[in-house]
Amino acid sequence: MTRVFAVHTATALIEPITALFKEHLPQVKLNHIADDSLIQEVIAEGRLTPAVKRRMLACYYAAVDAGADYIFNTCSSVGEVADTAKFLMPVPLIRIDEQMALKAISLSARIGVLATLPTTLQPTADLLRRLAAEQGKKIELVDGLAEGAFQAAMSGNPQKHDELILQASKSVAPRVDVIVLAQGSMARMEARLAAETGKTVLSSPLLGVLGLKKLIG
Repeated sequence: MTRVFAVHTATALIEPITALFKEHLPQVKLNHIADDSLIQEVIAEGRLTPAVKRRMLACYYAAVDAGADYIFNTCSSVGEVADTAKFLMPVPLIRIDEQMALKAISLSARIGVLATLPTTLQPTADLLRRLAAEQGKKIELVDGLAEGAFQAAMSGNPQKHDELILQASKSVAPRVDVIVLAQGSMARMEARLAAETGKTVLSSPLLGVLGLKKLIG
């Protein structure tokens, strides 16, 4: 049986990722490695610290030592580490947001990037630019930071969280054709944002799992 280890810097995606695997990859054995102190340190420092990078590598190697056939990185904020680590791992390491970025680039050169944290906004933009450059394409990115939304979610106010994301999407929408949701935890807003803005809205969890499914065969 193929074994996939999902590596998380928070616990929010464990349940939805498990559900997606049950639906689309039921034959795969899914395990999780989660350490929410990682994203807490990234947020507190406003950057990927050397300590976070070392600990992420430790998570990846732990997955390998546990028998992983594939590693599924679910946090966009640490995407830079995943991009480097994939050349060090003896098994494929896949970013959850790569398929989302590729699809966005295929649809339009005008792309909006929504996030509730600046530490996720920049890595997602960097991913889009890198993939576009690899394809010889020029893209125009418009950032949409839903300030205060993350804090609202952490304080138990999901309604305020959602409204702030909606406001950010409406400020970005007139200048773009496609909007990507930089954090996997924002996926539940995909349909609502598409309906409210009239734009194509993409999130990473489903596209990431489908990309992994194609890779596994």
